[in-house]
Amino acid sequence: MLAELAFSASDLAQTRFVVSPMWEVVASYRALAADTVPDIHRRWAGQVRPRLGAVPPDGWLARLLPATGHLADFLTPPPDGPFPTLADELAAIRAGDREILRAEVPHLSGLDPERRALLRDDPDTALGQVVAEVERYWEVALGPYWARIRTVLEADVFHRARQVAEHGAAHLLNDLHAGVRWDNDTLRIVRRHCVLNRTGTGAGLVLAPSVFVWSRVLTLASPAGPPQLAYPARGAGTLWERRAPASTEAVAAVLGRSRTTLLTELEAPASTTELASRTGLSAPAVSQQLTALRAAGLVSAHRAGRSVLYARTATADALLTAPVG
Repeated sequence: MLAELAFSASDLAQTRFVVSPMWEVVASYRALAADTVPDIHRRWAGQVRPRLGAVPPDGWLARLLPATGHLADFLTPPPDGPFPTLADELAAIRAGDREILRAEVPHLSGLDPERRALLRDDPDTALGQVVAEVERYWEVALGPYWARIRTVLEADVFHRARQVAEHGAAHLLNDLHAGVRWDNDTLRIVRRHCVLNRTGTGAGLVLAPSVFVWSRVLTLASPAGPPQLAYPARGAGTLWERRAPASTEAVAAVLGRSRTTLLTELEAPASTTELASRTGLSAPAVSQQLTALRAAGLVSAHRAGRSVLYARTATADALLTAPVG
């Protein structure tokens, strides 16, 4: 199926980018729900799936984000700025237009009758439950990795901005994806479903790079705002590759051997117990060192059920992989 999105000069002038946590929630959950996880995400999926006990397997997300078919549009509200936080977007979901929400309910074929009625008749309660489930999913599946993911997404946006500056908007739009083409003031998208047009939507276009929208694009057309298009971000294919430290000796001379060892082990997020087992340090010692690393902005902490996962920040990644000399 071919979707066509016509552009006026005003639409083109209002085309913008967004780095959206909720687009990554939607796309990553769908990737996990697929029969086969894309090769580039298998390492991530292998780490995340054992921790998904905090997210109901038959909860709201399972019903709203099926592996195939219609995705719930209200989960990706139009962003106010280029870099919304998860809290910003969850607040926008809670505050969404109730009439638009009720109009979407009949299209959410994965919902059971009880949830369908709750979303239609008591949206405040339903959206509160949805938001709580998104927060639980984020803490185990995306929060520990967000610094790395966001780095890739921001790099893509800066690359696209340079494309516009050097070659113009047409070149940018033609380079987003093999199935997306700009021609004669119209953006044409080869899709299997989901019509995308100007009828009943706002002006412009929101472009959202995504590391989990792989080998395809996702679109949204809603009366709540401009059309949105999520496309594969450059660099997503290398996101989960192991990053061997250039040298730990210089870092250890500054941070100490134990803290450097812990940062090295945090190539993948881990709990205090896991780190103690891997390094031979006692759990209290690991906890003490992680507290210091967190205060220095080198690790972040994320609640995952009854445990806490620690992850390296982008600053720590840069510190460990910087060339010496």
